[in-house]
Amino acid sequence: QVQLVESGGGLVQPGGSLRLSCAASVTTFSPYNMAWYRQAPGEQRELVAGIIRGDKTNYADSVKGRFTISRDYAKKTVYLQMNSLKPEDTAVYYCNLDGSMFGLRIYWGQGTQVTVSS
Repeated sequence: QVQLVESGGGLVQPGGSLRLSCAASVTTFSPYNMAWYRQAPGEQRELVAGIIRGDKTNYADSVKGRFTISRDYAKKTVYLQMNSLKPEDTAVYYCNLDGSMFGLRIYWGQGTQVTVSS
């Protein structure tokens, strides 16, 4: 059973920065497809950023140039560096691991709240 534990959320002023972390409880941190999603109140969950084999990355248009996804294989952790935060970035952020290429299933973290407000 894989568990994903997010951390790093909180309250930040517009223009500020936060770094989210997602630690995976796996024996081997293979190059899984991993992603960060977010869900604002009353909205559908949406993809924010993804990282795939070869550490290629993709981003939602709304966060391009402001957010950066990365991972540390030694720490079995995926990060989301968020800069120039806007009120519309306020949401619960979820970490996602797609282990289907490695005989696993899709896993979700419990979510971490990010609030951007003055």
